[in-house]
Amino acid sequence: MRRECPLLAGGGQGRAPGVVAPQRGRGRGRGNFQRREDGGRNVAHVVAVQPEGGGQARVYAQREGSNDTDVIAGTFTLQSLSLLSLIDSGSTHSYILREHAQLLGLPVESLDVGMRVTSSFGETVVTRKLYRRCPLVVQDHVFHVDLMELPFYGFDVILGMDWLVEHRAVVDFENKRVSLKLADDYEVVVVGENVKFLANVVSTLEASRMLRQGCEAYLAFVMNPSSKELRVQDIRTVQEFPGVLPEELPGLPPNREVEFGIELYENTTPVSITPYRMAPKELKELKTQLQELLDRGFIRPSVSPWGAPVLFVKKKDGTMRMCIDYRQLNKLTIKNRYPLPRIDDIFDQFRGAAVFSKIDLRSGYYQLKVKDVDVPKTAFRTRYGHYEFLVMPFGLTNAPAAFMDMMNRVFHEYLDKFIVVFIDDILVYSRTEEEHEGHLRIVLQALLENQLYAKLSKCEF
Repeated sequence: MRRECPLLAGGGQGRAPGVVAPQRGRGRGRGNFQRREDGGRNVAHVVAVQPEGGGQARVYAQREGSNDTDVIAGTFTLQSLSLLSLIDSGSTHSYILREHAQLLGLPVESLDVGMRVTSSFGETVVTRKLYRRCPLVVQDHVFHVDLMELPFYGFDVILGMDWLVEHRAVVDFENKRVSLKLADDYEVVVVGENVKFLANVVSTLEASRMLRQGCEAYLAFVMNPSSKELRVQDIRTVQEFPGVLPEELPGLPPNREVEFGIELYENTTPVSITPYRMAPKELKELKTQLQELLDRGFIRPSVSPWGAPVLFVKKKDGTMRMCIDYRQLNKLTIKNRYPLPRIDDIFDQFRGAAVFSKIDLRSGYYQLKVKDVDVPKTAFRTRYGHYEFLVMPFGLTNAPAAFMDMMNRVFHEYLDKFIVVFIDDILVYSRTEEEHEGHLRIVLQALLENQLYAKLSKCEF
């Protein structure tokens, strides 16, 4: 304890004047302190010290060396946001990083008596902000916690003695296990995350800083393949709009305010390329997919002087996607400079949101017609005939811009209020579940009115 408390730096075996004796108690800002002889990763550690003669309590948040084997940490959720949390019996109070509290829009209470928080670098601030009864989710169970605002970095959340005592925790430092009890005495056991896992986890704030420094990042969508298949009737609100989520597109799209056009440079002559060679398996798949497109009315036989070749690309699930090689046509096309949204601008809109739904349109491009005058330019040549598209095909240079234009017109009134759109993906975001139901109902109604259709298996509600 001498090493970790600034008031004991000068030596002596006794307790420094005014140091709060370790006690187990609730709501009084007191708690046990465990000495740790650690080395390695920095960990925010908190000690409560009370000045002589009373006055406001101070909290020294020290970034002491810590060996990962002596740290009990886990990733818990608060309003659907994953937070790297340190379970610290040496901290009298529980804390949340200021930026996360603001991001979540937690209701805040201002205290009459502030807490002075000092880092090991000598930086001191007084925090008066308290977020009461925050519903921290641990293994699908809610353990409420009162969180003080923490202005220093290390962990997203520090869970101190106030939280451990309230939930009758039993801490096993040797095995890095914490047992928490619910009201009915049901026990939830938390096993601390290991070194390799923690080394690969960073907070969203740290990730933002790394991106500003030039690091590269990508988003991965994780799915549980063993989860049961979604059904419209199982999803509240969505079950009111079964027509928006059909098994297949009903046919050609209606006439819309926006239609896809192909504007060429002056003095351009048609380009026709000999079909590529295909393996027998690909030829069989080509015949099948051509017939499907004909049956649905998306293509028709053509006598156009234009003609692009066809090739197949293998998808992750092993099936083959038919692609038209429009590279020569794209070189002759005047580019549509309609702006596509920046990903970082999209993320900025989510501040304070806690509930999200993703709607992915079914074969989105096929829900937009090609202008009659430009249909011949979409022609493609195959061993089984010459065809042209009546709906917007994949692979044309201006297709994303045209579809984005249509979607922005459909959702113009709601953009950046509770909807962001990126081509054929719609993300609905809200602060609460009740608010989200209303927002989701508005979006589904707009899709229904504009005869736009989504694919349930690719949606998340």
